[in-house]
Amino acid sequence: MKKVIATEHAPKAVGPYSQAIMSGDTLYVSGQIPVNPADGSVKDTIEEQSRQALTNVGEILKAAGMDYSNVVKTTVLLADIADFKAMNAVYAEFFTAEQPARACFQVAALPLGVKVEIEAIAVR
Repeated sequence: MKKVIATEHAPKAVGPYSQAIMSGDTLYVSGQIPVNPADGSVKDTIEEQSRQALTNVGEILKAAGMDYSNVVKTTVLLADIADFKAMNAVYAEFFTAEQPARACFQVAALPLGVKVEIEAIAVR
């Protein structure tokens, strides 16, 4: 059985998908780009964008009754792999203990021209 998880505290999907799907005890959070859900703005720096993308992930986790400690795997997509170090420094602020497994890739482009997109899998 699956349940759609949605919150107004994270950006609405920009396509035909859900912010997250809960299946059993597992939450699949769709890739979150660094859009501020309050006003649709996107900050300029990779640090600001990483922080907003992870904040958006956190709001979806909260809507499912979870937090960052429930995350077991993330995937980070970067428009420029040269931003890895700066993104990683911000990422470490959110995952401070028992860090999840992670993959990080450079991609040709991301929606709305952003620098980073982050998806997550969490379990109860």
